[in-house]
Amino acid sequence: MIEKILGDKFEKYFDFLNEKMIQEQIVKRGVKDERVLAAMARIKRHLFLPDALRSRAYDDYAIEIYPGQTISQPYITALMTELLRLKGGEKILEIGTGTGYQTALLAELGKEVFSIDIKKELYELSLAGLLKAQKAAKVKLKTGDGREGWLEFSPFDRIILTCAVDDIPEALFGQLAENGLLLAPVGAEEWQSLKIYEKAGGKVSEKAGIAVKFVRML
Repeated sequence: MIEKILGDKFEKYFDFLNEKMIQEQIVKRGVKDERVLAAMARIKRHLFLPDALRSRAYDDYAIEIYPGQTISQPYITALMTELLRLKGGEKILEIGTGTGYQTALLAELGKEVFSIDIKKELYELSLAGLLKAQKAAKVKLKTGDGREGWLEFSPFDRIILTCAVDDIPEALFGQLAENGLLLAPVGAEEWQSLKIYEKAGGKVSEKAGIAVKFVRML
C-alpha cells in the first residue's frame, strides 16, 4: 500500500538502497566486472520479493522467501555472476530459478536463459519479477527436476546451480558445451565449496572456490 501512495519517491528510495548495496556489499568485497555491476544497477532486487519482504531486499544477507527457499545474499549473487565470465552471447542453463533475481541478471548479461525450479509456487513469483524487470522475453522457465537439465535446448555455454548438490549430476556435464563453464555449490555438509568446472577437449576440469551455504537441491 505504501508503495502505491509514494509512487516514484518509493522507487527512488529503492534506487538509493540498490546503489548503496552495490558499493558497500559488492564492490568493497572485490567484485570488479563492470558488466556485472551495471546489470545489478539496472535489475532491482526488490522486484523479485513478495511485498511483505521488499523493505529487506537490499540487506546484506540471504532472505527466506518460503520455508526452505531463500534468495541469496547479494554479494554471493554478484560473485557467482562474475565467475561465469559472461560476454553477451552465451546460452545459459540455470538450475534453481528461485525468485528470478539471478535469472534476470543472467538474461541481462547473456543471450538467453533456460531456468528450472522444482517448486511450482516460485514460478509465478519469478515470472512476475522478470516481467517487471523487462527480462521475460529472454528467459524460458519450467518446473521440473533440475538434475535432468533441459536436454531439448542443450548444449549450454554456461550452467549455474543455485542450490547445493553432493555431486554434479552427469546429465548436466553432458549438456555443457565444449569450452563451456559450470558453476555450483558442491558438498554433502551444511557448508559447500563453490566449484567451477570447465569443459575442453571433451574433458572436464575442476577448480574449488570459497565456502558457501545454499539450500539443497530437491
